Amino acid sequence: METHHAAMAGMFGVMMLIPMVIGIVVAVFYCLTMQKALERCAPSNRAMVPGMVWLLFIPLFNIVWQFFVVLNVSKSLIAEFKQRNLAGDPSSTKTIGLVGCIAGCCCVIPLVNFIAGPAALVCFIIFWVKVADFSGKIAVSQPTAP
Repeated sequence: METHHAAMAGMFGVMMLIPMVIGIVVAVFYCLTMQKALERCAPSNRAMVPGMVWLLFIPLFNIVWQFFVVLNVSKSLIAEFKQRNLAGDPSSTKTIGLVGCIAGCCCVIPLVNFIAGPAALVCFIIFWVKVADFSGKIAVSQPTAP
């Protein structure tokens, strides 16, 4: 019987470890995308130092810091697109990013979390894809002379 409990505890541990590892891998790729987007912007257009996105790994602090990342990445992309006269509207990243941050914060409210959680996930994915898309457009365009 004791062996059975140990096996169950081990299975439970593995089942808890897998989602954690997946979450960390997703967070690393997310931070890499945000960092790359900021690095592709001219230093004069950056609203944030690219390496600062990694502060999202600090527990509890990341709840507030996510707002700064969304706002500053969006601000940087908007400035870069304006300076280079590129087609597209990166200001949409700000709106969807902030909605995602707010929905994520609402996940701690009982009953509201059933709606806020999926909404936060969808907004997070849309924001990430939009930033990656606008970052790619910056990468393929030629920078204009200051």
